[in-house]
Amino acid sequence: MAKYDIVIIGGAIMGASLAYYLRKEGFTGSLALIERDPQFTRSATTLSAASIRQQFSIAENIRLSRFTLDLFHRLSEEFGDEADIGFREGGYLILAPEEGLPVLKANHAVQLAEGADIVLEDAAALVRRFPWLSGEGIAGGAYGVSGEGWFDAHAYLHLFRKALRTMKVDFVTASVTAMERQGDRIESVGLDNGDRLEAGLVVNAAGPNAGKVAALAGIELPVEPRKRNVFVFEAREHYADMPLLVDPSGIYVRPEGSVYITGGAEDEGGEQAADPTDFEPEWSLFENEIWPVLATRIPAFEAIRMTRAWVGHYDYNTLDQNAVIGPHPQVSNFLFANGFSGHGLQQAPAVGKALAELIVHGEYRTLDCSVFSYRRIVEGRPFRELNVI
Repeated sequence: MAKYDIVIIGGAIMGASLAYYLRKEGFTGSLALIERDPQFTRSATTLSAASIRQQFSIAENIRLSRFTLDLFHRLSEEFGDEADIGFREGGYLILAPEEGLPVLKANHAVQLAEGADIVLEDAAALVRRFPWLSGEGIAGGAYGVSGEGWFDAHAYLHLFRKALRTMKVDFVTASVTAMERQGDRIESVGLDNGDRLEAGLVVNAAGPNAGKVAALAGIELPVEPRKRNVFVFEAREHYADMPLLVDPSGIYVRPEGSVYITGGAEDEGGEQAADPTDFEPEWSLFENEIWPVLATRIPAFEAIRMTRAWVGHYDYNTLDQNAVIGPHPQVSNFLFANGFSGHGLQQAPAVGKALAELIVHGEYRTLDCSVFSYRRIVEGRPFRELNVI
């Protein structure tokens, strides 16, 4: 049985970021990064809409994303001169009807206090700024002038994975099927290939499967996969100034090269945990839910043609749609990096940095993630993020 000081379950962006920052923080022990899908063909990381924003309702979420934004602005310094993830700083535009303005204004105040470059404008001002936009049913909106946009998730993940190949990290291709727990410690991790890894510390970075992984250790974690459909469509008009627009219905749209991508039509209130092996798009959502909203909000989109679609899964925290970060209060060598509910891709480097500091130095230094601790799960005390897209 192989022995490792740290075993990280999940080798996509969250696990890879943690492994990277562990080495950067000076951790010299043995480190295994377990990933069942090393090509990442069905990974939440690579199947996301790959965006970054500052428009959250909670200051701590803004800080996590701003850490990653700073990384984006110095990629060549961190990863070399050729580092490029195609970051397009196109902004977010989150719209609200009259009844939604108080929440939008409260969120905006939090964002400004954290230094985010967000402007709040009424419908008339937004239509002047974006003449293609219809202000029907809209009282105002918050627009990210800078610091928000989208990028290439594959290139982003590749930077971290490539860097790890020079950092003495063992890449293990397998699924975790068991954990041996003795009292308040995880002694070993069992794999589907029959191997067992003795672990000094275990980190759950398993994305949508995090709840199942925690259950292997007898730990309840309210994180489950939720299916998210992304549709690609063509339109005659191309609006180079279009940000990632979020309609009050929850439906979003943004440009992607010469085409557009859209989604957000799932009914969160009536959702159940998704089958993590289900990658078949729900084609009817585009025709019945998305297209009518797009045609109303952007009149030129009344004539569009959907060309393809894909499905990814959120690691959805059913308690409060917010991350669970840090150690378990009783199982002393089990840590969480889970439940981001759609914003994990943009926050992974910050979480990796924070947990690496906690592991190596015994405390959070750069970013205090204590508000995201597992203790609130035990207490049933939600720490709710209102801007879940």
